[in-house]
Amino acid sequence: MRSVELLTDAFGRVREIIRDVVEGLDADALAARLDADANSIGWLVWHLTRVQDDHIADVAGREQRWTADGWFERFGLPFPPGDIGYGHSSADVAAVRVTDPGLLVGYHEAVHAQTVDYLAGITDPDLDLVVDESWDPPTTLGVRLISVVGDTMQHVGQAEFVKGILRRR
Repeated sequence: MRSVELLTDAFGRVREIIRDVVEGLDADALAARLDADANSIGWLVWHLTRVQDDHIADVAGREQRWTADGWFERFGLPFPPGDIGYGHSSADVAAVRVTDPGLLVGYHEAVHAQTVDYLAGITDPDLDLVVDESWDPPTTLGVRLISVVGDTMQHVGQAEFVKGILRRR
């Protein structure tokens, strides 16, 4: 198995979990927070998808699905198009109110498709290419992709946890 196949599998697992997490949830459940400053399922899924969209589009030299496919307008959130949720305040988290879980799934599906398409065109040696020199040491493509996998896995796990708690209430 090549490294790219492992990455594709990892991103595919996030995709599967997202479908399960948002299935059957209404707007109130997507926006529910375990305390006043906790992240909601809707925010977590939106954020992890925005990070993946932003980072993959950047290394691929492509436009983000968020703007290219009109997801920015469909979500209607009060943030600029480039916002990915990093550094959001509690009020910002509360502003992510999604009425249709299908919107979250649809956006993630579009980002996942772009991710898989991009990954299909890279080789193992490409993973050593430096994609960001603002870090010390500079960030390679492989490190950036693993970073995105780690971030998305962490947040989708948090969303699953929140859903589990909500079911017990």
